[in-house]
Amino acid sequence: MPRYVQLGQIPPKRHTQFRQPDGSLYAEQVFGTKGFVGIASILYHIHAPTQVASFEPLHDLRPERLPEEPLRHHHLKTQAATPAGDPISGRTTLMFNDDVALGICCPAEPMNYYYKNADGDDLLFVHEGEGRLETMFGTLPYHAGDYLVIPRGIIYRVVADTPATRMLVIESNSPIEIPDRYRNEYGQLLEHSPYCERDIRVPETLETHYETGRHEVRIKARGRLTAYFYDFHPLDIIGWDGFLYPWAFNIADFEPITGSIHQPPPVHQTFEGHNFVVCSFCPRMLDYHPNAVPIPYNHSNLDSDELLYYVNGNFASRRGIEAGSITLHPSGLPHGPQPGAVEASLGHTRTEELAVMLDTFRPLWLTRAAADLDDGRYPASWQPR
Repeated sequence: MPRYVQLGQIPPKRHTQFRQPDGSLYAEQVFGTKGFVGIASILYHIHAPTQVASFEPLHDLRPERLPEEPLRHHHLKTQAATPAGDPISGRTTLMFNDDVALGICCPAEPMNYYYKNADGDDLLFVHEGEGRLETMFGTLPYHAGDYLVIPRGIIYRVVADTPATRMLVIESNSPIEIPDRYRNEYGQLLEHSPYCERDIRVPETLETHYETGRHEVRIKARGRLTAYFYDFHPLDIIGWDGFLYPWAFNIADFEPITGSIHQPPPVHQTFEGHNFVVCSFCPRMLDYHPNAVPIPYNHSNLDSDELLYYVNGNFASRRGIEAGSITLHPSGLPHGPQPGAVEASLGHTRTEELAVMLDTFRPLWLTRAAADLDDGRYPASWQPR
């Protein structure tokens, strides 16, 4: 989120001497994107962040793609997924392409290490649970409905405060950003944007860790995971300032855009990356033209795959859908309301549905893990009842 934030202690001028109480220098780190021309922050460490004690390879994280199969619609019932692992090791990738990957995480264990994704930005949607995101930039409390935007390279740990946690995990090879059309040339969100700066939460507290001893940071890079070990705590920052940091936005703060007739999915857009968009379908008033059909019309995604993650509420255009369901409607096939849904919707004035959509402009490939959750009957759900 490109607005200036400052936390903790920093010197009056960047790249100048900034000394610790014992007279030694704090270690300055420029943390930025796009070389030295993108957004950046400057952090001040007690120890040099380059001071690694040891490291060891762990394992490959690249998902296994399913073999080619006939073109068809898919319905993944993720409620059947068994909780496993921690908030990182428990992630299960279900679909991916060269731009973005999507999966779920239902952790059963706490994290006893920190994590850094050097391959891409992480976008975590909290379906269930609450806790805190501990990062090198400070702590962000989270609760159900939060989107957590974590730019690449940030060291963090997810600490759940509730036994049941369920997250949708989107990993992008490009920055996850607010759509350009919502912002002016200075980056300020415009009046027609469905959310504004007041809805965005940034780290408000910075806890500087002085403790020493063996501390682990697992780094994902080039599709592999490597464990790095330090003789000091990785969150040893005394202060920072800049435009690059993790931030949170709750889906309940998205202000739906409605009309007298049915509005297309772009009005629900929340984030964008290279070759994909993320949309939020929220409770809202339905179309108010006297002859409106208040559910989606049949449509073909000729240039994109459309994926919907159903959070809760009444999904009027679909039957057999449950919380945690994921539907994939690939490019090349039309989709729309199932039989009887149009007639049943007439006269309705409001919907309580809550869902997250990922539209990709290159085909998504399913993984073997997705095959275990797939309802093979879904492609026939448009047949007359």
